[in-house]
Amino acid sequence: MTAAPLARLHRSELAVPAIRPELFPKAAAGLADAVFLDLEDSVPEAEKDRARANAVAALAGIDWGRKILAVRVNGQDTPHFYKDVIALLEAAGDRLDVIMIPKVGDPREVFAADLLFSQIEASAGRARRVGLGLVIETAKGLANVEAIATASPRNESLHLGVADLAASLGMRTTAIGGLNPDYASPAGLLDPWHFAVSRVITAGRAAGLRPIDGPYGDFRDAEGLEAAARRGRALGAEGKMVIHPNQVATLNTAFQPDEKEVVQARRVLAAMEAARLEGRAAVALDGKLLDIASIRQAEAMVAKAERAA
Repeated sequence: MTAAPLARLHRSELAVPAIRPELFPKAAAGLADAVFLDLEDSVPEAEKDRARANAVAALAGIDWGRKILAVRVNGQDTPHFYKDVIALLEAAGDRLDVIMIPKVGDPREVFAADLLFSQIEASAGRARRVGLGLVIETAKGLANVEAIATASPRNESLHLGVADLAASLGMRTTAIGGLNPDYASPAGLLDPWHFAVSRVITAGRAAGLRPIDGPYGDFRDAEGLEAAARRGRALGAEGKMVIHPNQVATLNTAFQPDEKEVVQARRVLAAMEAARLEGRAAVALDGKLLDIASIRQAEAMVAKAERAA
């Protein structure tokens, strides 16, 4: 039986370059549900050591509140990965929730990371086990996503990395997320990310992980961001990665059940409870049939609203 996803609020996940420590206090005080300090793409090769030291200091030295606190390390195919992991698990204290691994392509990579993490945690005497956030951003990773999602009991979340995935798939775009005018039908534009988002969500939910949609690169386009978030939400995404603080409020609203939805969900639960007491497994409400599956849908919506509150 698949475990339920960890009960963490994860509507918005803000990326913060670890080479920019002046941004850390703002991120800690901001509205994002999750923050990840980035050691990978946003850090020049010559600055990797300095960025790592900044991240280690920030994990213990800043009050991050109740946010999910993560660090995206460098890829396992780089000489920086093992240095990142050792520094974070030996010297950064126990506040770190998740280590995000980029460009995961094979479940054996997750197994190897889990083994390394376990050895360091045992040696360092860490009080709690760090989780894994796996970024799916290559054709190989997308093809193997179901096996990747179940490769370690540490796995907490699956993240879609749209920019690198576009390059890996050979897509004709230089944008980060969003629509493509070449991908259209007579009825209008289509979503070129539908398949990838849906597959990551399905693999994540099947494995009991939180599926997180990829970022939307045009941070000046609030309307496009909201539309992209609603598409992801409709498919079951838990939240979305963020590249600019100005995007956070839009995503928190988009992935938060609104008051009407929560009221309706509570009505569904009340109607189903009344049916249960009468010995029935289904009931009609507002002209629509409800059954046991309706309870699970309504409970999930109410639970997410309560976590946000």
